[in-house]
Amino acid sequence: MSFKFFDKLSHDFSELLNDKEEYNIIIEVGQEENKKTFTAHSAILRYRSSYFNKKLSNIVTSNGDNNNIIKTITKQNISAQIFEIIIKYIYGGIIDTENMDIKTLFELMIVANELELEELSEKLENYFIESRATWLKTHLTFVYHSIFKNNKLKNLENFCNDIIAKHPNLIFESTEFTSLRESALVSILKLDNLQLKESEIWDYVIKWGTAQNPSLPAKLEEWTDENIMTLKTTLQQCLPLIRYFHIPNLEVMNKIRPYKKILDKQLWNDLKQHLVLPDQPIETIILPPRSVLTQELPTRVNESFSTIINEEHAAVISSWINNQPTNLINNPYEFQLLLRGSKDGFAPKTFWDICHGHANTIVVARVKGTDEIVGGFNPLFWDKTKDGWIKTNESFIFSFNKESNTQNSIISRIKNQNYALRYPYFKDNYGPTFGDYEFVMKSDISNFTLDKKNACYSSSFNNYEKPIRSTSDEFSIADYEIFTLIKNPAVE
Repeated sequence: MSFKFFDKLSHDFSELLNDKEEYNIIIEVGQEENKKTFTAHSAILRYRSSYFNKKLSNIVTSNGDNNNIIKTITKQNISAQIFEIIIKYIYGGIIDTENMDIKTLFELMIVANELELEELSEKLENYFIESRATWLKTHLTFVYHSIFKNNKLKNLENFCNDIIAKHPNLIFESTEFTSLRESALVSILKLDNLQLKESEIWDYVIKWGTAQNPSLPAKLEEWTDENIMTLKTTLQQCLPLIRYFHIPNLEVMNKIRPYKKILDKQLWNDLKQHLVLPDQPIETIILPPRSVLTQELPTRVNESFSTIINEEHAAVISSWINNQPTNLINNPYEFQLLLRGSKDGFAPKTFWDICHGHANTIVVARVKGTDEIVGGFNPLFWDKTKDGWIKTNESFIFSFNKESNTQNSIISRIKNQNYALRYPYFKDNYGPTFGDYEFVMKSDISNFTLDKKNACYSSSFNNYEKPIRSTSDEFSIADYEIFTLIKNPAVE
């Protein structure tokens, strides 16, 4: 039998961190204006981190206050807030994430990886993959840029590459695309299942390369041989990864030929020959074409699926319906647009005419003059022939305070199922109505955008759990949409 006293051991070592007499390491972190100094003990740092073990072997010593031999480590790229968490983990083996925001937790993972604290780094890496997939995709460019600082977070790299392969626009159309590290772009170009035309990949590579050299002339015809060599040198790791022989002839002539001088001469000659005599042997190795995914790309993934909500909103709403964790990669539902006010009109009667007979619908509306999105889920059929209270125990209403931030969301589930929805008698004035005005779209002038009658009241009847707006003021809407949800056949 063995007795283990890890809690006491952790406590005692954490107390050692506060020992200001026998320390022999000084660690300075942060930039000059926010710099902070920590003291530590070499024996603990060496055994807890291979990074510190290597670092301490190469540092010049100095004499401390008590004639101790002191070594100083400076890490300006690590904030004092993050390093304080790290040093407490090194000594006590505990990380308290309860009140830590998600971005701080991500930064902690990056620093733990840099300092070769493998156990902590791996734990946080798995946490993000398993529990924060939505956040990773929403901040994909930032995430991808960050993980290539040290290029050791391979599981996260593979996870991100899988997203990028299926949804390349998330990275290539990002405003931060040209700030990607070269190693990150190379990793993407190696993907055999990258869902982009090869000619488009070429365009993005040229865009990235020219952005790294802002002094290049804007007009290609003004480039000198030196300019050509500059771009060729910048792209030397990327150019061999383009699948040139799978680009249509016309696009080779229109897109590749103007930059032919950045290619190896043999490659360009072989490419020209292949255009004319595709069956003749050439010296250049022909890379295989990238595979095209079919079932793995749900039809809902496109830029025009909504003008109000994005994919993350859709994934969160789906998770509320299924009472399951949010799954951004494989949303179990396809959001099929039924009605868009800016296209179909804002009259209440239009809603009833278009949505009549449709069940499992999501209503979303943007509040005019704010960044709020409000909405509701109705599992039942909208029926313009009925009026009165409609009973269900599955409906809910919700709000998002910011268009791009689902962290600030409110869901309010039905509490009194007898008053879940109301199909009004006056359908020329009322659109979708949840509860007793807990979320209602109404207009006496047949236009939801011009009439301040839409409301999200905190009703005294308490049909839903809680209000979804901080104010009960009536409002106009900027636009609204109705989606019907169908099971995504690509998701089990």
